[in-house]
Amino acid sequence: MSDELVFVPLGGVGEIGMNMAVYGFGPEGSRKWLVVDCGVSFAGPEELGIDLIMADTTFIEANLDDVVGLVLTHAHEDHYGAVIDLWSGFDLPVYATAFTVGMLRAKLATDGQGVRLDIRTVDQGVKFEIGPFHLEFVAMAHSIPESSALLIDTLAGRVFHSGDWKLEDHPSLGAGMNVKRIREIGDEGRPLALICDSTNALKSGKSPSEAEAEKGLKGLIESAPQRVAVTLFSSNLGRVAAVARAAHAAGREVVLAGRSLHRVVNVGRELGLLDGVPNFHDQDALQFLPRDKVVLICTGSQGEARAAIARISEDTHPALHLDAGDRVIFSSWAIPGNERAVTDIQNRFIDRGIDVFTNNDAVIHVSGHPRRDELRTLYSWLKPEILVPVHGEAAHLQAHAELGREAGIEHVLPIRNGDMAVLFPRPEISEEEAPVGRLYLDGTLLCTRDESGIKGRRRLQFGGAVVVSLCVGSDGRFVGKPALVIEGLPEVEDEEGGAEDVVMAAIESVGKSMPAKKRRDALVLQEALRRAIRSDLNEWWGKKPNVSVIVHRV
Repeated sequence: MSDELVFVPLGGVGEIGMNMAVYGFGPEGSRKWLVVDCGVSFAGPEELGIDLIMADTTFIEANLDDVVGLVLTHAHEDHYGAVIDLWSGFDLPVYATAFTVGMLRAKLATDGQGVRLDIRTVDQGVKFEIGPFHLEFVAMAHSIPESSALLIDTLAGRVFHSGDWKLEDHPSLGAGMNVKRIREIGDEGRPLALICDSTNALKSGKSPSEAEAEKGLKGLIESAPQRVAVTLFSSNLGRVAAVARAAHAAGREVVLAGRSLHRVVNVGRELGLLDGVPNFHDQDALQFLPRDKVVLICTGSQGEARAAIARISEDTHPALHLDAGDRVIFSSWAIPGNERAVTDIQNRFIDRGIDVFTNNDAVIHVSGHPRRDELRTLYSWLKPEILVPVHGEAAHLQAHAELGREAGIEHVLPIRNGDMAVLFPRPEISEEEAPVGRLYLDGTLLCTRDESGIKGRRRLQFGGAVVVSLCVGSDGRFVGKPALVIEGLPEVEDEEGGAEDVVMAAIESVGKSMPAKKRRDALVLQEALRRAIRSDLNEWWGKKPNVSVIVHRV
């Protein structure tokens, strides 16, 4: 059988976040597999109590003997955030650049006690091999240091896996995209396939530059009469540096608040990425610095309830306080699903007389993903035969596919999670599929949706709960008074009384109408009581709560 080269996304195609994919090379049935990225997604309001969401690794586990390793394109949570929880059980190496390795080791130190990983550092531009895959990290511009595309070379041809990127003429840190190398790759011989970021494929033109965001931040910081607080994505070290430069230009000191911010700054300083940027003060310094001589950089741009900016907005933070006339700058955008939480924080500040600035007021945040003109530019450099749009929801993927066709790319493969894109010997979407799904991190437990208890939590959220415990004698008579626990029901009363009165009346009615022989059957009695209580509460309230009945034989 002849060798094949295939691409299978396990997450991140048809959704934003949770990026994880595998490349397979070799004859069908005896392929070697390379995993690229291992990220998380964040739970929305419909996933009550869930901390993080990750891709199901059933496909990897089924082929584990032929998996050669994991490569991480960069250190954003949606690309590396699941490594500790998912990859640690596989006893296989992880390859990444120095910054991503530093972030992963820092995460291990705080969140991964007892977890052991074989982590290997590879510099951008250095060629390395994992099994039959010849690889190279290619420097790309993005909103985090050392974001990389992955050039994958096999006997069947080459793939350019873009990772997250944009065209950036003025990167805040580092040299940015290695345009020279990308052009060389295109000129060396056409890459077989481009697996490419689709996040901004609906937007025309070119993404604004980080220089524009820095200019906007500088203006707002210079004109502020009192304290300034800036909240941003903690992983955006370049933006942190830009805020620091703007602050020092205005004669202000910088205070840092938030564990994740300290983590990324510490890694950046260790690697020399913040050379020339003065050290930051810890949060306790805020109260001692003059009000017009300080800028606070803090976490919580996505509305996280326990993050610094949320607690400051509630005036419950033990060390950080803002007053009327101070200024809060949101140098970020709200990830879909977080809009309400972010708006609530902003409204609390406004109600306290604190000025709030967002991207609606000035260019103070720019995306790290390519718009349509940038995608066209990358096509022209690489000249791919095949385009596979990834990293996006259905609308983004469709727009990217249409753009690729308009640009004259010969083969465009529109796929979703679990689809197998055959890149060689002939471009097609295989009938073979990989099992895909979601794993939920709930506290310390990793579980499927069915195991997570989300359905029950949603029922509790909308209907509350009633628990009844009562004793039944051998003659079928109720013994003593039933014990009730009622949570989440209205605490009001009408002519029939309140919820407790309705429940007790339903129990009494069942006791009178149900024959003693049936009352002696605990299961039959439990179900009769449950139905009666739900029905009577629905008649009283208009909703059916969750009802549990415990019958004790005495």
